[in-house]
Amino acid sequence: MPRGRAGRVGAVPTHHPAAVIILAAGQGTRMKSKIPKVLHTIGGRSLVGHALHAARCLSPAQLAVVVRHERERVADHIAQIDPAATIADQDEQPGTGRACECGLEALPDDLTGTVLVTMGDVPLLEAQTLADLTRIHEEAGAAVTLLSAVVEDAGNYGRVVRDADGNLLQIMERKDAEEHRRLGNEFAHVLDITEYNSGIYAFDVEVLRSALRRIEPSPVTGEKYLTDVVKLARDEGRLVLAHPLRGPDLVQTEGVNDKAQLAELGRILNARNVERHMKSGVIVVDPATTWIDVDVSIGQDTVIRPHTQLLGATTVGEDAAIGPDTTLTDTSVGDGASVVRTQAEHAVIGPRATVGPFSYLRPGTVLDEAGKIGGFVETKNARIGAGAKVPHLTYCGDATIEEGANIGAGTIFANYDGVAKHHTHVGRHSFVGSDSVLIAPVDIGDGAYVAAGSTIEGVVEPGQIAVARGRQRNIDGWVARRRAGTRTADAADAARARGARHLDETTSTPTQES
Repeated sequence: MPRGRAGRVGAVPTHHPAAVIILAAGQGTRMKSKIPKVLHTIGGRSLVGHALHAARCLSPAQLAVVVRHERERVADHIAQIDPAATIADQDEQPGTGRACECGLEALPDDLTGTVLVTMGDVPLLEAQTLADLTRIHEEAGAAVTLLSAVVEDAGNYGRVVRDADGNLLQIMERKDAEEHRRLGNEFAHVLDITEYNSGIYAFDVEVLRSALRRIEPSPVTGEKYLTDVVKLARDEGRLVLAHPLRGPDLVQTEGVNDKAQLAELGRILNARNVERHMKSGVIVVDPATTWIDVDVSIGQDTVIRPHTQLLGATTVGEDAAIGPDTTLTDTSVGDGASVVRTQAEHAVIGPRATVGPFSYLRPGTVLDEAGKIGGFVETKNARIGAGAKVPHLTYCGDATIEEGANIGAGTIFANYDGVAKHHTHVGRHSFVGSDSVLIAPVDIGDGAYVAAGSTIEGVVEPGQIAVARGRQRNIDGWVARRRAGTRTADAADAARARGARHLDETTSTPTQES
């Protein structure tokens, strides 16, 4: 299959089919995975999620997804991301024709118009391409219009066979083409055809319904093939068309069969996403090491530095700076904020706030405007107010830090007592000294101080300073008694000797000049 950049980005579909049927019943054995193939993800969206998104962009009156393998897992996922989609179950009868028939049976009996049939493992198919297929089909008054692709080598795909005038005759599978070549008959050339069937169709619903009832299963495989609908319609004198894609658009028809293809299509999709953001005014320093999921939004003049991943529903405002070496998942970043070498999940970073380096923002973290979370700081379920600072080497969990407060280096918010989590409140413009432990529940009032090295387990009223540490006590001779013969003892003896010599020198007999 060809590789490349997909075609149009951002086009608005204008043709709306009556229904879309997505075929997602296959097992996908070549994926070699416990995860159903259509639930694998690229760009922050499952394969079937991409198919659903493209279909929904056309605003069809009906949308059905045909499932079978790992039915409950797939159906539950579809219900989460598109609750309005109809779930259609494929029975024991195999084949794409039977799968489509099951999808059609799940839709209203009085359905009329155009039905699109797509697949759940073709994630780069664009809504505009489906809209174009619908338009071409309806304007021509065709019974069937299939999406084809023209390549140098069609490989194992079914060939699109046309007559001398270019009209579609049939779809011929590779094994049948090989047999015709062996026989040397009028279809001996089919194996050399470079136009193949993508498996994506537009049907007149009445033609589809009638043909599916009459298709016979293959005597070899027992499958009902959707391609047989093309031949039946042609034999009845109805118009059948093939709409070919060429060049960079070909990637839209590429399906996922194994994890190598999954990674390759993920790379292509990511390149498309990064380019789209750059064309919208985002500065991406190194596109090759930047990963941006499809649902991410980024404002103009924001700088994305190398080795950055923006995942899920992350949003970044304008004039921000993200990275390097940063991963944000479902995180909101305000205008003008700076986030460096940070991992954040389900967090909110306010305008002009600064985070990092080497920070870990866990779910529930909210950093307000111009606040700071500094190096080697971990936060969870914590709100840090406007202009407040947690600069260094701190764990801050289950806490509210009000406006302008400062948390000293090495502070620990001890929020868990082994049974339950408890909350700590630090008031406005208060100051917590370095190396303090706040044993929740704790309430430190506005404008209060906590002395460095304190362990606090109660209330500190506004304007107070809390000192909770033992008084320093120096015990002479302890090293000589308890660590005799060690390097420490030797160092202490040498220091005392130096001190004694210095004392002798400073207390010697005054000179004549003195």
